[in-house]
Amino acid sequence: MKSFISIIILCTVWLNGLAQNIIKSSDPHIRYEGRVSFNDDSAMLSWPGNSITINFKGTGVKALLRDEKGANYFKVIVDGQLMPDIKIDSSKQLYTLASGLQTGRHTVQLFKRTEWVFGRTWFYHFQLDAGTTISKASAAKKRKIEFYGNSITCGYGVLDTSGQDRGTPPFEDNYLSYAAITARHFNAQYSCIARSGIGILISWFPQVMPEMYDRLYGDDANNKWNFGKYTPDVVVVNLFQNDSWLVQQPQHEQFKHHFGITAPTPEQIIKAYQDFIESIRSEYPKAYIICALGNMDATKEGSAWPGYVSKAVENMHDKKITAHFFPYKNTPGHPHINEQQAMADDLIKYIENNIRW
Repeated sequence: MKSFISIIILCTVWLNGLAQNIIKSSDPHIRYEGRVSFNDDSAMLSWPGNSITINFKGTGVKALLRDEKGANYFKVIVDGQLMPDIKIDSSKQLYTLASGLQTGRHTVQLFKRTEWVFGRTWFYHFQLDAGTTISKASAAKKRKIEFYGNSITCGYGVLDTSGQDRGTPPFEDNYLSYAAITARHFNAQYSCIARSGIGILISWFPQVMPEMYDRLYGDDANNKWNFGKYTPDVVVVNLFQNDSWLVQQPQHEQFKHHFGITAPTPEQIIKAYQDFIESIRSEYPKAYIICALGNMDATKEGSAWPGYVSKAVENMHDKKITAHFFPYKNTPGHPHINEQQAMADDLIKYIENNIRW
């Protein structure tokens, strides 16, 4: 009987120790960035740039994750250093994020580098190595920034050095986009609402940004985002690249759907853009809103689209809504790493010179 009781006690101690090493997704020590939804046992990440950060004292940590399609990639950042990226499987699995570290204080961040069209990812918990303990979360970053964009902002094809401009998950990396680089430069909380191919009047598919911008996750019209949960100081909108192509494609099914047989007039284009920016303004009455465009051919010499943006900004008579255009990169395909960095440098300079936050 004594042996039986001893076994029960040992099992109880072992289970309690294991429980102490499990940090559930709802634990207040965890910092999330971007629009994240929560279930009873998990946090669901879908937008590019969604991230999870934990501080701990010890030698290592793992994460239990599951992916909807087995397609999404995550950056792993340990103490500010990039580790090998991980691809998340469609079955629930435990992933080693850091191991064999010197005993001490450490930080691990998981950063979703791929966009929501590749599926959702569920995070269940962190598992700390033996002898490792959770630490207090870092103070919330004081600055907040939010981006609304298309493939450029997603980081589409940024890793493709073959010249094929592939936008499949292995070649997309939002961490290397001008948007994420800018957020890191200012040590700002980061939110990114973007989808490759999307526009304001027309996209390469039925969905347009005015239908997507207020969603908790992009593919569900019934779940709206609560804008009161995150109020950015600065909003950057970089849209119209796809519109600029598709309004010239009367044979395209989306042209026929949105416009019939007649392309929109400049006045209609300007109004659509203005209406969208005013929707953002209604959610964020005090934010600086940068109406950006580029760096692909919507800003090449002779393009009318910067003028449309400028006119919409002028019409709103709002000193905190401004226009800014990235120089045309004049190379094939989507921006690669150096071109994304150039965009970030350009935007950082603009913010430093024009915005106090």
